[in-house]
Amino acid sequence: MDNIFNQAKAAAAELLEKSGISKGAVAVIGCSTSEVIGERIGTSGTVDVAQQIFDGLNSVFAENGIYLAAQCCEHLNRAIIIEKENADALGLEAVCVVPHPRAGGSFATAAWHTMKNPVAVEEIKADAGIDIGCTLIGMHLKRVAVPLRLENNVIGEAKLSAAKTRAKYIGGERAKYE
Repeated sequence: MDNIFNQAKAAAAELLEKSGISKGAVAVIGCSTSEVIGERIGTSGTVDVAQQIFDGLNSVFAENGIYLAAQCCEHLNRAIIIEKENADALGLEAVCVVPHPRAGGSFATAAWHTMKNPVAVEEIKADAGIDIGCTLIGMHLKRVAVPLRLENNVIGEAKLSAAKTRAKYIGGERAKYE
């Protein structure tokens, strides 16, 4: 379990470093604990593993003022669990549902039980994210996602993919960009 916590912490730190996000940014996390323990997604979720991952990620995000948004599984239409204070700051409308391991997933359940005042929202437009075990977080990223290659690219047996976002380029041949 210590190894899972440390892998999650290292992935979060690397995401911050490579994405350039800072205080007030949103990091969406999708996580299959089944994949982390070497099983097929959606078959063997475990809240104990999810808690270690949540704690590892949040130890970095909270220290840096990053909003952690936990993606639920498909049975809750990939809703997001986030602190109410953060949802309010982002102008997000809460929906009425409480995740549990068989509907929402173990990671969202761990987030719900760890956050001080959690709410569920239907969608978010995150600045960056980590997908742990092929959970498909893309629907919760801002419009232009840029893949990031993480050196810390596994948690347990699950492969990680990560992304940051950037503003969309508009204009024509006369436009200038940063």
